[in-house]
Amino acid sequence: MDQVRVAAWASDPIALTGLINHLKARPELMVVPRARRGEAAVLVFAVGQVDRDAVAALRAAAAESPAAIVLVAGHVDPAHLSLLADCHVSAVLPRTALDRLTDSVLAAARGRTTSLRDQVEALANEGDGAALTPREVDVLRLMAEGWDTAEIAGKLCYSERTVKNVIYAMTNRLNLRNRPHAVAYAVRAGVI
Repeated sequence: MDQVRVAAWASDPIALTGLINHLKARPELMVVPRARRGEAAVLVFAVGQVDRDAVAALRAAAAESPAAIVLVAGHVDPAHLSLLADCHVSAVLPRTALDRLTDSVLAAARGRTTSLRDQVEALANEGDGAALTPREVDVLRLMAEGWDTAEIAGKLCYSERTVKNVIYAMTNRLNLRNRPHAVAYAVRAGVI
C-alpha cells in the first residue's frame, strides 16, 4: 500500500512538534506540511478539549479539504457530536492512546469509521486513571507524600513552573478544587 498523506494540527506548537514526529516515525504515513494540507488524505487534530479555537480550526480544515479528520483530544463534550460530524471527523481518540493513532489514520484513509457517538462515549467512560498522564501521576505521588512544589521539581528534574503548570492543567481539566482533592482523585482512581 502507498503511504497515506497526513497533515497535523495541534492547539500548541510543542504538541504539534510531538505529533508530527510521532506521525513521521511511521513508514505507512507521509506527513505533508501545513501549506500543502489540502493534499492530505487525513488530517490529525490534537487538542486538550473541543473549545472555540478547536472548533474554528476544525471548520476551517473542513472547508479547505474533504479529508477525513482524526481528532485526538483530552475531552470531547457529547453535545459537539453533530459539529464533529459536519467537520469530517471520522475518529476520536484520547490523548493517552497514541498507540492507536496510526490504525485510526489508516482506517480513516480507507473510509472505515465507527460511530462518533460510541467513540466519544468511550472517551468519556475511560477509567479515571486513564485521564491522568504519567507526568501527572508522578507529581501526584509526590504530593501525596507531602512534598511541596520546589521539592517535587527537584525530585523530577522539572522547574517549579512546570510542576505548577502540571498541577493547574490537571486540576482544571478534571474539575478538581485543590491539591488535596487531586490526591484524593488519584487514590480513588487507583493510580497512587
